Amino acid sequence: MTTRAKLTVYAALATVLASLCMLPLLTSRSWLTHAVLVIAVLAAVGAGLRRSPLYRWTVPVGQLLVLLLLMVVGFSGTALPGPSALRVLDQVFASGLDDIQQYAIPAPPTAGLRLILVSAVGLIAVAVDTVAVTYRRSALAGLPLLALYSIGNILAGDHSSWFWFALAAVGYLVLLFAEGQDRVSRWGRVFRGTPRGTVSSGRVSPGGQQVGILALAVAMLLPVVLPHWDLGLLHSGSGGSSGKGAGGGVASTLDPLVSLEAAITRPTDAELLTYTMDSDVADQTYLRTGSLDQFDGTSWRLSSTTVNDLPVSMPNPEGLRNANVPRIEGDFQVSDRLQNSWLPMPYPAASVQLPNRGEWKLDPLTRTVVPANDKAMHGLRYHVSALDLRPTANELRQAAAAPQDIRDRYTAVPADLPSVVAEQARTVTGGAQNDYDRAVALVNWFTGPDFKYDTTVAAGTGSNAITVFLRDRRGFCVHFASTMAAMARVLKIPARVAVGFTPGDTKGGNVYSVNGRMYHAWPELYFAGYGWLRFEPTPSRGVPTHYTEASSAPTTAPTQHATAAPQSASAAPAPSSSSDCTAKQRQLGDCGPKGKTAAKPTEESWLLSGQVLGTFAAVLAVIALLLSPMLWRTAVRRRRLGGGGRRRPGGSGPAELTDAQVLAAWDELVDSAWDIGIPPDESRTPRSAARRITEKADLDADAAAATGRLALATERVLYAPPGQVTEAPLAADVHTARRGLRAGVGRAGRARALLLPPSSAQLWWRISDALRAARTTVGTTVAGAVEAVSAPVRRVLTRRPGQDTPGPDAPGSDTRES
Repeated sequence: MTTRAKLTVYAALATVLASLCMLPLLTSRSWLTHAVLVIAVLAAVGAGLRRSPLYRWTVPVGQLLVLLLLMVVGFSGTALPGPSALRVLDQVFASGLDDIQQYAIPAPPTAGLRLILVSAVGLIAVAVDTVAVTYRRSALAGLPLLALYSIGNILAGDHSSWFWFALAAVGYLVLLFAEGQDRVSRWGRVFRGTPRGTVSSGRVSPGGQQVGILALAVAMLLPVVLPHWDLGLLHSGSGGSSGKGAGGGVASTLDPLVSLEAAITRPTDAELLTYTMDSDVADQTYLRTGSLDQFDGTSWRLSSTTVNDLPVSMPNPEGLRNANVPRIEGDFQVSDRLQNSWLPMPYPAASVQLPNRGEWKLDPLTRTVVPANDKAMHGLRYHVSALDLRPTANELRQAAAAPQDIRDRYTAVPADLPSVVAEQARTVTGGAQNDYDRAVALVNWFTGPDFKYDTTVAAGTGSNAITVFLRDRRGFCVHFASTMAAMARVLKIPARVAVGFTPGDTKGGNVYSVNGRMYHAWPELYFAGYGWLRFEPTPSRGVPTHYTEASSAPTTAPTQHATAAPQSASAAPAPSSSSDCTAKQRQLGDCGPKGKTAAKPTEESWLLSGQVLGTFAAVLAVIALLLSPMLWRTAVRRRRLGGGGRRRPGGSGPAELTDAQVLAAWDELVDSAWDIGIPPDESRTPRSAARRITEKADLDADAAAATGRLALATERVLYAPPGQVTEAPLAADVHTARRGLRAGVGRAGRARALLLPPSSAQLWWRISDALRAARTTVGTTVAGAVEAVSAPVRRVLTRRPGQDTPGPDAPGSDTRES
């Protein structure tokens, strides 16, 4: 492998290692396989263009065009670039920019996000290849590599690791080492003085390598011994405010709904937290992390922009008339697997006891407790005291209208909300007389047989996603919660979307466990005097509330086993009538004859889809087909000129060339002339052909002399008596003649001679001859087999009745005169 080829490989390797720091950004690793294939193709294109007689600045231009082609092929759904494909690519890129604003880390692998990541890595690959290989400035290649690492590290936040930096640094050091070896090889062997003052030859002193390795070690070990300064660049918290005082600071930028979507579509059995709760409704208590109260038509968001210091006692819940109710006490233990989350608590919490209260802030509007830094959730132990609200259905039917400010804030919908939302809401609740009955009608409709729980549906909570959900009636809890909240707002019922966890699985002794399959979203509706209350519209998930039961009789306490809302038969197995089946089990569909649980969604493979791999294979096949003339011509030239000849007896003097090697060198000269536009003339002698090549190509003196020597050696082989000796090497004369031939044509002619050499027509001739010979061989073999099989049959068919042996006139008979 040549030095430049090594540099190309090392530059691609350095880019791959630096891009690994972006693995934590998405929940899937399929984009990395895509990016590695793109880097490999770009490196191959750069290597091919650098072998052509083109200007150096055309190499990155060609790579950028190929990168655009790869993005069109990979993300527009078509292999033919054109205006329509570019428009589709622009739409995918725009959707990726929207996803950046909506999704938290790690985000789901949407097409837009994958396009942004793969194209960004491809651009860095072009920059590194251009600087390090095309212009031989490997030291400057560290700048794009550093930019790639820095952006990935900043976006990854708490998911970043020193390991990614170490890999990127190793790739950069290997690239520097390769360029250093290249520079030394171009100067020859380096001489350095020995300790005694003598001069000896050897390799370059590894001082530069030692300096690079030492700098890398210092960069990795120095942060360990230095104090921590949170400057907001590499370790900016994704949690809440870092400000002080009653005014608080900026609210957390964490988007819980989009993080929830990613967790639901890729569920795990990993335990996130455990808690102890001594209450008769512990198996029906949701753990709420936050609430999203603003709907702008694109998504549900948290409208509050500031947070306050977390007080010892929480303020009274919004809308609650009487806070003098029993309480639910719970002790919670968070595992290290729960990250980037707001504090899970029963709603409404009256007080929270935390070990480091200063690391937590409160959004007073939605009663959301947010972390002030990324480490606050790790291994956290805390105690929550929550109000145990148990309104009855009749009490909610008789609730007064919500205050005007509440109605104005929580019934606002975007002006462009599709009309189907309001039409469907009024149709479903047409017979209801109050807000409570309308809410129950919506719950019964969503949990009825028309809807199916399906996590394979595309995520989204905006107007378009709601419209698709109402049309297809398939989705998961995010779709059910956001759609019911939007329909409630259309009906002038104050509504918002809450996120958190369904009740944990019991471990015995009032201890419950919450895992990654219990992420959930549900709507909260406001009723005057009772505040915000939970409703459960998602079939086969969660636990229905006691106040949404069909019974209209007032109750003072919830029943222990609430009746499950009607649900689709396809969503879960039919529940049994066993008294041992709890309300939660009936809602989850776990009461079937064999206690089956809901089917687990399949994990997404980290490999690319067959369509993308097939497209890449087709592109590589086309590239290989276009480069095949050049590659074949290069291989033939190397084979013709690679022989070293045979040594003289005794091993002294120059080597002798065989007749075949001399004729191969002459053939290479003839083909080289053919490649620049001088076709061969087999009617001429070698000397006449050499004169014709010299005149037509206007060769200089050295090239003309080399051509003459080649012609003379060829005539000696063809016409001289046996025993004539040709001394090696003639390869040098061939190279001299080729340089003269190439100097006589322009840059375009040299490019054509390299990429599309006319002499490569011999390859097609050879393929045609091979196919013709194979066809002839196959035809002869088949004809012989047919004859061997059919000859006995013909003899049997032509034999006359009663004749056992061929007659005297029959073919093959052996008749002799007696």
